[in-house]
Amino acid sequence: MAAKGSLKPHDARRIMQDDDPVLNQVAQRYAVGVTESVLDTIRHPGDPVALQYMPQAAELLTLPEESADPIGDAAHSPVPGIVHRYPDRVLFMPVNICAVYCRFCFRRENVGPGRKMLKPAETGAALDYIRVRPEISEVILSGGDPLMLGAERIEKLLKDIQSIPHVQTLRIHTRIPVADPPRMTDALCGALRTEKPLYILLHVNHAQELSPAVEAVLKQLRAAGCILLSQSVLLRGVNDNADALETLLRRLTTLGVKPYYIHHPDMAPGTSHFRLPLKEGIALMRSLRGKLSGLCLPAYMLDIPGGHGKVPADSAFVKENPDGTYMVTDFQGNTHLYS
Repeated sequence: MAAKGSLKPHDARRIMQDDDPVLNQVAQRYAVGVTESVLDTIRHPGDPVALQYMPQAAELLTLPEESADPIGDAAHSPVPGIVHRYPDRVLFMPVNICAVYCRFCFRRENVGPGRKMLKPAETGAALDYIRVRPEISEVILSGGDPLMLGAERIEKLLKDIQSIPHVQTLRIHTRIPVADPPRMTDALCGALRTEKPLYILLHVNHAQELSPAVEAVLKQLRAAGCILLSQSVLLRGVNDNADALETLLRRLTTLGVKPYYIHHPDMAPGTSHFRLPLKEGIALMRSLRGKLSGLCLPAYMLDIPGGHGKVPADSAFVKENPDGTYMVTDFQGNTHLYS
């Protein structure tokens, strides 16, 4: 299944009705896409994998507090493809397409089939932005999914970034090894062999996604010298219970992947059905302490709306008010109301 405005292709018929007018209306607004690998892990409509990818009528509801740019990327984008929110690191987004499209994506207004890649001149300007700022020690490739570039382009981009002396570490945020393992060819895995440390942050939300094919890809990535971390989103109906999270986090650790972040869902349009109260998320994460070792436990992160950065949700940075709202202190010491 792929492309905005279409719900027709192949095995998607196993999961949903192609002629549902409401779901086609969702597809006109937001990109829809799944892979054969994802479909093979879905056991029934409404299961924890299906909910992540299959359109729902609830996506047509946009709440007043939701935003097309919920984490404020635009305010920190000095040149196309760059988001510079923190002093020592930048997001570099060379593509705005993905192999799959998550229904809860915080960049869902800006990704999808037909969206542009950076032009060569824009890529050069982004690299120049990094070159002249010695305070930048880490470059994070995100998007879209940067591995959509393919082996040759990603290898060249990684080499260009590594040639900048003050860049010490590289990071790639990707869904592809989990959602589209056949795309992780020997050539692509080989392109990820780097001189400087390369951290691969895998997006995975439920243990059901970790098929034998995914396990094989993770072994390939480890053999290529990549350092594997994971990030997940806490999602209503997908992983919002201690058993599901414990199983996922233990499995990842066993596969050589360090759980890094669990994100509280962002205020993206049409995603309120996935969000649970922050208090509920904090309680859920606290229930895992003592049951799991530090190797298994990720940080539970809240991205402050408006572009003010991430903070640990279960920390002194987040204080609940008597009325159930929160005062959140960002990394610069400024406070923000969060409800």
